[in-house]
Amino acid sequence: MRTLLGWAALGLVLGWAVHPLAERVGVVPPLISTPQPLALLLLAAMLGYAAWATHRAVQVRRERLEPHKAVNRLVLARASALVAAAATGGYLGYALSWIGDPAELADERLVRSLLASGAALLAVVAAMLLERACRVRGDDPPPAT
Repeated sequence: MRTLLGWAALGLVLGWAVHPLAERVGVVPPLISTPQPLALLLLAAMLGYAAWATHRAVQVRRERLEPHKAVNRLVLARASALVAAAATGGYLGYALSWIGDPAELADERLVRSLLASGAALLAVVAAMLLERACRVRGDDPPPAT
């Protein structure tokens, strides 16, 4: 969990820095388009479905996953959680950088960035659910440090 928060914090700082750096360099800050949050929603849906299917197989029907499939799902879940956490922070930081800005498209950038951040957060949750679904009975979570 701390790793995810670290990636989200890094994304927040980098996302917030995009707006002032773009203006300082003299380029137009990026505009968040509709496909960006939709792609993150699609990722969340795919991860959510994989989590549901894995949970049904492993926890409900007590099936054993083949080792390579279990590892693939765990790697997918972990990598997706890290990238989605960074995206959550990045889009949130970018949205926060537009609060109170008098630019013409500031409100649009703010709203779309918040939508993308919410979609990325859903992807984080779905990835964590997939990771949890891969646990088999007897797997104790590692001790908190």
